[in-house]
Amino acid sequence: MTFPRALLALALLSLPVHADWPTSRGNPERTGAADSTPGPVKTPKVLWTYESTDNFIASPSPAGKLVYVSALGALQAGVVHALHADGATPNRVAWSKTQPVIKLPTVSSPAVVGSRLYVGEGMHQNESPNLYCLDADTGKLVWALPVPGPLIHLEGTPTLAGGKVYVGGGNAGVLCVDPDKLSLEGKDMDAAGVAAALAAKWKELQARYEADKKKDPDFAIPPSDDQLPKPAPILVWQRGSHAQLKDKVWHVDSAIAVAGSNVLAASAYLDDEKMGDRALHCLDAATGAPKWRADLKHNPWAGPTVAGDVVLVGCSSIRFDPKLIPGAQGEVVAVNLTDGKQKWRKTLTGGTVSPVAAVTSKSLAIATTTDKKIVALNLADGADKWTYAAKAPFFGGAAISGDLAYAADLNGVLHAVNLNDGKLAWKLDLGAATKAPGNVYGSPVVMNGRIYVGTCNLESAGAKSVVVCVGEK
Repeated sequence: MTFPRALLALALLSLPVHADWPTSRGNPERTGAADSTPGPVKTPKVLWTYESTDNFIASPSPAGKLVYVSALGALQAGVVHALHADGATPNRVAWSKTQPVIKLPTVSSPAVVGSRLYVGEGMHQNESPNLYCLDADTGKLVWALPVPGPLIHLEGTPTLAGGKVYVGGGNAGVLCVDPDKLSLEGKDMDAAGVAAALAAKWKELQARYEADKKKDPDFAIPPSDDQLPKPAPILVWQRGSHAQLKDKVWHVDSAIAVAGSNVLAASAYLDDEKMGDRALHCLDAATGAPKWRADLKHNPWAGPTVAGDVVLVGCSSIRFDPKLIPGAQGEVVAVNLTDGKQKWRKTLTGGTVSPVAAVTSKSLAIATTTDKKIVALNLADGADKWTYAAKAPFFGGAAISGDLAYAADLNGVLHAVNLNDGKLAWKLDLGAATKAPGNVYGSPVVMNGRIYVGTCNLESAGAKSVVVCVGEK
């Protein structure tokens, strides 16, 4: 059944200004779907395209009338764009934020709850990143949490649960932050107090600028957000950092999952640096106290997925590096949420570097692999259900909407596969359709019957990359 375009446009108009996207892929099951409206079933069409020389590595985050995307800008500058989801808008960009506010590269998908957006910065070669909270309407900085130290970076999407923010920080381990208890210039205050103090400071900067314009308009410089003092949230707890564990430091690059009182963090071992703990950890959400630990054979770059009382972890012998694809190995591991004991493990002939999607209604775990496959496993025991073979490797995971799984391969071909039997429903070459070829590293997402996916051209400086919206004709 197709979704009439007139009805789709009406539905878009009725969307809330904001809708929560509180964690990686939108939910602990990592389905990448913002609502229950089925995505394109038979006749996919590019409805709109946003072109840029930025590289869109991370998965988009849809939230109400906007789709938020992080990107690598020129000279690896960090960038966050808020794009209008409505195809008829004359100006696709609602707002953008980059330097000097965002200091380091951004490969973290944003999380959005209420009127706030949360995003981390930094890649493996960076250190001392910030976790940012921005106003989701304007991009204005609300607060920034500095996390100093080497091999510290915030690559995974922050997770909002129980009024707290949880994020993995590389060698910083896992951090739990209270987003509403803030400190400004050494004083503790609530969000309203911070807002009032910043408004007064902004008024002072604006007055100084107006005075400078009267003295010498050619040299008067308007104020910017970077001149404001930076509020910081209160750190509730931190676990697994180098300062705490020394030789057994955790290295947490993927998103955190929160299930009730359980915080799940996947830690890797760094072969080059000879450090890290290759394991899945479960912590108490309130205190960070350890509950259990499960050993892993390969690094859990995909991070944890929660399906009821089961935790799934996609693992790979390689990271997001196309040169390492030949010979890559991986597996999906399922453990009990209560005690971390293994339920099953499934060896794969390629690596899984993006989250496994859990389809609890069909008892399926959907994984994509670097050896060109989409694999469906039985949630109960890991038995093979079906395998779909593409012509290029997958770095991005699958989005689940209706009876279809949507995944984009590394060459930019979007595949729609039937969940019941793994047969192809349709595929769309995004490069050919947009006349802007690119690779896809991030997983597609689905909102209101539309698919959103970004491309990148990391090996071709200055080449156009795109954020694409795909829907029915």
